[in-house]
Amino acid sequence: EDSPAGKFLAGVSSDLQPVFGDKGASAVLKPNSFILICMLSTAYMAHFNAPKFYLELKNNTIKRFNTVVLTSFGISILIMAAVAAMGFLTFGKATSGLVLNNYAGSDTLMSLSRFAVAFSIVFSYPLVFVGCRDGVLDLLKVDPEERTHSVLNQVTIAILGVITALAVKVSDLTFVLSFGGATLGNALIYVYPALMFRSAVKNMGDDASPALKGEVNVAMFTAALGVVLGTIGSVMAIKGLGGH
Repeated sequence: EDSPAGKFLAGVSSDLQPVFGDKGASAVLKPNSFILICMLSTAYMAHFNAPKFYLELKNNTIKRFNTVVLTSFGISILIMAAVAAMGFLTFGKATSGLVLNNYAGSDTLMSLSRFAVAFSIVFSYPLVFVGCRDGVLDLLKVDPEERTHSVLNQVTIAILGVITALAVKVSDLTFVLSFGGATLGNALIYVYPALMFRSAVKNMGDDASPALKGEVNVAMFTAALGVVLGTIGSVMAIKGLGGH
């Protein structure tokens, strides 16, 4: 017979079963909230693909591109918020970084969901990886004409080898997302745009208006804020890893 808690509960590891506290909304003010903020920052880590998408867009005007961005981000936010809310309301503090881990292996519907996630990762991973590989080649100052198939294959194997080794060692997805968001995510959102804007205004010289020069101070404040958030988030992510 089914138990009141659900027929799949017995198949869930004890550390992944629902756990709820009594702190309520006040828990949002705790330092651990920075872990969630940093995880959300990973949403912007694929922005290096934006120019490519803009160039490939039919009738690629800024207005049409803005429509694509607003629509896609809006749909993504709604889906992610719904999944996050349902996952947390179901498992509370025990919610895993990959919420599918909280469900029993005998749950057929969740098994299909795991397959769907794996399918999505396999076919979306190259979009992110190509940007990573090109970035590595740029840092190594490899000219485009020197990027032969042989060189690209060697770099691909090397990067995939490092990533795979790390994936085998670090299995906590929460740490990966929060630490990655605290470092790379915050850098892409707050720090790099501010530095690029300051450099652009500086290159304008006397052509830059006083208002534009004033915006540089605001941008640098944003960059400093990003560094602070990233530092706190990194510390909390590392502490959270030690607690697992």
